[in-house]
Amino acid sequence: MTISIWLSLLVICLLGAMSPGPSLAVVAKHSLSGGRWHGIVTAWAHACGVGFYALLTLVGLAAILHQSPLLFTSVSYVGAGYLAYLGINALRSKGGVAAKLAQGQASTLLEAARDGVMISLFNPKLALFFLALFSQFVAVGNEISSKIIIVATPLLVDGLWYTLIACVLSYPAVLTLLRTKAQIIDRLSGIVLLGLAFRVVWLA
Repeated sequence: MTISIWLSLLVICLLGAMSPGPSLAVVAKHSLSGGRWHGIVTAWAHACGVGFYALLTLVGLAAILHQSPLLFTSVSYVGAGYLAYLGINALRSKGGVAAKLAQGQASTLLEAARDGVMISLFNPKLALFFLALFSQFVAVGNEISSKIIIVATPLLVDGLWYTLIACVLSYPAVLTLLRTKAQIIDRLSGIVLLGLAFRVVWLA
């Protein structure tokens, strides 16, 4: 895997993690109610769920590519359509759930971990996102090292981003900043997702 291909994977994973949604709400809830460590535990439990989906998607797409290149191409087109759908929704978004973050009741670390992993594992949109995203990377990632990088990148990006969120939410002013910048993040994500959808179709 070349550095340029990895950078494109890194950027889309970062934007995907930054886009305000249910995951941000859960991490913020536990950070605000239980403190920094509750937020960090939630963040890395969520990242483990993301890593599981990434591994599952990569293995499945690799099997499809090996068995039927035509089916793989079809899956790639469906994935491109979904990326375009996400991009259009992001461009039309008015800030998602970022404007609704609120402090809840404190919970245990175990409950924080449970909520973190559940919000990722039971989010079908996450599976579709990886299906769409990885369809353009699986063909260039035949080596074991490349596959490890493809799976580790979204896991680490997700964990580190939400760890940052958990830490900075120790400062009340940050919540206001997240609310005010939510639309900008969504707009940027929408542009990148639409560009990525076009790239999938172009390379398929």
